[in-house]
Amino acid sequence: MNKPAIIVITGPTATGKTALGASLAKIQNGEVVSADSMQIYTHMDIGTAKPSSEERLGVPHHMIDIVPPWEDYSVARYVSDAALCIDDIRDRNRLPVIVGGTGLYIDSLLSGGGFSAHCDESLRRELEDEYDHIGGEAMLLRLNEFDRDSATKLHANDKKRIVRAFEVFRTAGKPISQHDLETKAIPPRYKAVKIALTFSDRAELYSRIDRRVEKMLSSGLEREVRSLIDMGVIPGATSMQAIGYKEMVDVISGGLTLDEAAAKIKMESRRYAKRQLTWLRRDAGVKWIIWEKTPDIEGCVRELSEFINEAQ
Repeated sequence: MNKPAIIVITGPTATGKTALGASLAKIQNGEVVSADSMQIYTHMDIGTAKPSSEERLGVPHHMIDIVPPWEDYSVARYVSDAALCIDDIRDRNRLPVIVGGTGLYIDSLLSGGGFSAHCDESLRRELEDEYDHIGGEAMLLRLNEFDRDSATKLHANDKKRIVRAFEVFRTAGKPISQHDLETKAIPPRYKAVKIALTFSDRAELYSRIDRRVEKMLSSGLEREVRSLIDMGVIPGATSMQAIGYKEMVDVISGGLTLDEAAAKIKMESRRYAKRQLTWLRRDAGVKWIIWEKTPDIEGCVRELSEFINEAQ
């Protein structure tokens, strides 16, 4: 039996993923499965650019508003939850359309590897505290004792990857370098047509990002963050680390002016878009849709429908 086919629409922020995903799903008898690490949270609508009911075009959307903003949510949990959605959609003879810009979520979902190295939040916090206490150089020396390959590749300042290497070793009982090699050797979970969106002119992309940030601010991003704080969501929560939210927390605490926060949100959003493009360009199997000025959603849907029918 062939693996179930799914469609992935990804790309950096502000490139039209939401509109294209909903339009394509509507034409192709599909349903959208979000791959956005912040749209999973309830009460976080403005800063995550969560699609409105009008933008969803009557198409069912999954993996949006599924956990409260004070709850931690891991990649492993996303894969488990999203895979259930996808399998259910396929069982109903509809097409899953994965839409989002969180590359780690998408790659982990498509991978057939599962998660022998489960994320352990308490262990991770313990390791992060240890890193903060003894420093990156000392952590690398310890890492070298059981995973020399990773220790030689990582920089002492790369706290996230160093901590993850320790976490994998303690939960899976093997070096992360070995774990990654074994995972890559496993066939993909799904046969996927992967489409990425961007603009031919980087300046146009950045201009759209700036306009999106301005819209978020005028729509009440500060009010949304104040509401989250009033609910008891602490500044250190995972949800509050999203671009836009952490800057607004600084505004509310008096650390930044609103103008300074706006400039910082724009800068961080542009940097994030650049990282998203770098991540995607590693994948030779991606079909790129490169916009000039205004995205031609209708024309793209026609083109992709033909491409999808041929691919399946």
